[in-house]
Amino acid sequence: MMATNENLPPNVIRQLAKELKNLDETPPEGIEVVVNDDDFSTIFADIEGPAGTPYENGIFRMKLILSHDFPQLPPKGYFLTKIFHPNIATNGEICVNTLKKDWNPNLGLRHVLLVVRCLLIEPFPESALNEQAGKMLLENYEEYARHARLYTGIHALKHKPKSKTGAISESTTALNVDMKNVVSSDKVLLPPTPLTAANTASKVLAANGQDQNVVDPVMEPATGTSAIPKKEGAVTTKVQVDKKKMDARKKSLKRL
Repeated sequence: MMATNENLPPNVIRQLAKELKNLDETPPEGIEVVVNDDDFSTIFADIEGPAGTPYENGIFRMKLILSHDFPQLPPKGYFLTKIFHPNIATNGEICVNTLKKDWNPNLGLRHVLLVVRCLLIEPFPESALNEQAGKMLLENYEEYARHARLYTGIHALKHKPKSKTGAISESTTALNVDMKNVVSSDKVLLPPTPLTAANTASKVLAANGQDQNVVDPVMEPATGTSAIPKKEGAVTTKVQVDKKKMDARKKSLKRL
């Protein structure tokens, strides 16, 4: 960036350097000056919206442009952040007596910045650059405040510092892991499958290299009533049938 301090007289540069150093070390309440050592002819500042006003919680960037005749002539002030205010034009130009007829070469930058911030607390609709805002302030303050808050919310809200992408990825991963753990803890854990004789036999057969599909009927897994009682029931039925046959044969022999 090319230095433009040469546009200002050396004595003015020295005075500005002293003022800017003082503003940097002891900034006014709610005002942060952005110092550029290469260009003292344009002074930037961030102004916090005063509490209890429609501009609360907003940060408004403004600039003061110093001409070659400064401080004999006042600086020109502009808001770079859009704002709904009677004394600030739609192009950002600031209308305040301190920067016009009430200017004094001995006032200094600190005084100018404080006056601009006070303008957010107490507007002067009688000398409005934004006629709509000035008329609304005089006729319906609530409507004016609503418009001003809307502009503040859209254009001047304080920005939170951006997180690093890596940190976001790590946080997301950690969150996903936690959610999986929560879901897992909510699931009903089923009891382990009992070790049945069939399971044992299958493992033994597999160890011996035999076909696991060939299962001993005695080792068949139980469902409801066991397989063994079923076999015993079948044997009992067969015995009863055989007994009936024997009785029938005995009767036949007696007849003979």
